[in-house]
Amino acid sequence: MTAVTVSPKYQIVIPKEIRESMGIISGQKLQIMSYQGRIELIPLKPMKDLRGFLNSIDTTVLRDEDRV
Repeated sequence: MTAVTVSPKYQIVIPKEIRESMGIISGQKLQIMSYQGRIELIPLKPMKDLRGFLNSIDTTVLRDEDRV
């Protein structure tokens, strides 16, 4: 675990080894949230990376008429 310091402008630097292991690049968006007394940063995936992730969804499931 690595400690970081909050700057006077409330900024932090994500350590290089964490950036590299998570594939975080400059300009990338991160979602930030407070959860059970801690701060979590979650990398957001670009929409192009999500393309096709529903290819294997079962489309034979019956749906209510108002949901079609």
